[in-house]
Amino acid sequence: MNFLGILLFPFALIYDLITRFRNYLYNSGYKHSFEFEANVISVGNLSVGGTGKSPMVEYLIRLFNDKKVVTLSRGYGRSTRGFRLANDDDSPKTIGDEPYQFFNKFKNIHVAVGEQRAIAIPFILAEQPQTEVILLDDAFQHRPVKPSLSILLTDYNKPFFNDFVLPSGRLRESRKGAQRADMIVVTKCLDSVDFQYYEDNIRRYNSRAHIAFASIKYMEPERISGSREFSNEVFLFSGIANPAPLRAYVSSHYRLEGEHHFRDHHRYKLEDIAMLINAFEEVGKAKCLITTEKDMVKLLPFIKEGHFKNIPVFYLPIETVFIKGGKRFDETILNSLKAYSY
Repeated sequence: MNFLGILLFPFALIYDLITRFRNYLYNSGYKHSFEFEANVISVGNLSVGGTGKSPMVEYLIRLFNDKKVVTLSRGYGRSTRGFRLANDDDSPKTIGDEPYQFFNKFKNIHVAVGEQRAIAIPFILAEQPQTEVILLDDAFQHRPVKPSLSILLTDYNKPFFNDFVLPSGRLRESRKGAQRADMIVVTKCLDSVDFQYYEDNIRRYNSRAHIAFASIKYMEPERISGSREFSNEVFLFSGIANPAPLRAYVSSHYRLEGEHHFRDHHRYKLEDIAMLINAFEEVGKAKCLITTEKDMVKLLPFIKEGHFKNIPVFYLPIETVFIKGGKRFDETILNSLKAYSY
């Protein structure tokens, strides 16, 4: 814990007491967690910030490629409220960044948003009665719903067992919350991993969960604007929680001539596009703009309207790949599925 964390520790104690009391109410039955006659799989984390939830949800969508899948997210930052089943009129503004990314990328699934998941799930089952799997995105702390399977993600570089609750650290609740997980995945792993170190520390908080290790695989850049082929001289921009791994990858694989990073869930405006174009042109050496898939879906309206002129813009797709425990991870999830009729 750094000096600022020590100063904020009294507030962290108060926050910890509040979250522990909330969990006690659910664990003891004073507050009810609803179970549904459906395969409800939760993906989430203990910390704030990016741990690779979206790539993991996409991994599960591919795993269930022969199932009728619905993703359910809160829809952070959207302009709408309540339950909403995504349709062709929606955008990142109306359903949120990650849900729109799922909707734009996977045409064989349905995408829903709703702040209160316990209310949203019955709507899903009523409107899409053939649903076989519901994937809850970022729902580990959403105690009103008791999932049939809970997957907890923790960042390799910032594992929950070395972290502290807010505001001293980044945890949304005590480390002990990890005991609710059925499966724990250490994400964003590097090439060399001390598996035993992570497993031993995780087992201090959860003795039963299957532990797996995964990394992020960057795919080949894909063009969304301009006619020129991809060039190694790039100007990088993004609006994600932790751009450091992205920057490290780009700088090690291409020539990073310039960069600009917005805050997570940044809502792009025309002045942002103008600023990026100006910065790109001022650098001079960069031959193309490159960004994330999450940012790409928010840029599509500007690209369709020609605001990027003829500047080539590319994005980097990413996928979750397992480096240990992946086979058992898949088998456990697939074997957990039950057949329901509505």
